[in-house]
Amino acid sequence: MTKEARSTLVGRNVTVGGRRTSIRLEAAMWDALRDVARREGRTINDLVTSIDEGRVESSLTAAIRVYLLKYFLAAATDEGHRRAGHGAG
Repeated sequence: MTKEARSTLVGRNVTVGGRRTSIRLEAAMWDALRDVARREGRTINDLVTSIDEGRVESSLTAAIRVYLLKYFLAAATDEGHRRAGHGAG
């Protein structure tokens, strides 16, 4: 199998709005989704349902990636970086 043919996506089943569906995301995205759900005191199914209800992206997987990016960007404040010992701040 060539490098281009290998998929780094991991498929998982989730329930979105009461319907079971399969979502394929990178392993790091699944880790991030689990982390956000835990931090917010929600299940992955509940979080993905909320993302789906508010999405403007063309696909649910794209909406999840954008949600995670925005979530962590909002958390990446100067103060947060200082406390974590990141960067020059």
